[in-house]
Amino acid sequence: MEKRLLTKEQIAKRVADDLHGGIVVNLGIGIPVMATQYVSSDSEVIYHSEQGILGMGPLAKPGEEDPDLVNASKEPITLTPGGSYFDSASSFSMTRGKHIDVAVLGGMQVSENGDLANWKVKGAELGSVGGAMDIANGAKKLYIAMRHNAKKGDFKIVRCLDYPITALKCVNRIYTDMAVIDVTEKGLVMKEIAPSFTVEDVKHATEPDLIASQGLQEIQI
Repeated sequence: MEKRLLTKEQIAKRVADDLHGGIVVNLGIGIPVMATQYVSSDSEVIYHSEQGILGMGPLAKPGEEDPDLVNASKEPITLTPGGSYFDSASSFSMTRGKHIDVAVLGGMQVSENGDLANWKVKGAELGSVGGAMDIANGAKKLYIAMRHNAKKGDFKIVRCLDYPITALKCVNRIYTDMAVIDVTEKGLVMKEIAPSFTVEDVKHATEPDLIASQGLQEIQI
């Protein structure tokens, strides 16, 4: 069988399957914010955006855009009934005050200890940290959605970060185009694997040791 990495949309859909139950969720740019397209309408998820929005709704239809109402990817969005927007100080007070149940961010590197790097490429003069440090440290749970390896094949799941650090020991779960991996006290545990890939394939693409869960399942796409 031909080995096909999951698309960004398929990763986002898998993330969405874990977002439900009336929780408050913050989604970063890229794959994370795409998850909103796949979250069930009856999930009762409340979306927070660090620009100062609580109760973020779907993307605005053409002609109905409000330039003052955008998501983390600067796309025009809507408000759900009861939604509100406010200043950045209030928004980051929610984050630092541990009022965000789950945050989903992109990642450049994640270490086996759950350390995260996601704001600056190694050696680059400039980066773009945004609110990532506050969100990574303030969310009750942090999920990372990213490609399993860099474009040139470099490991993105590593033993130790060598990119500038966003936050330490903050990541709970990693979603990639090859697997779903939990960060645990025992190490990295692969819970799900993409169709057509083997455990050895994923271990070969991962720098630290990887434990295959006894209940390892295939990602449903």
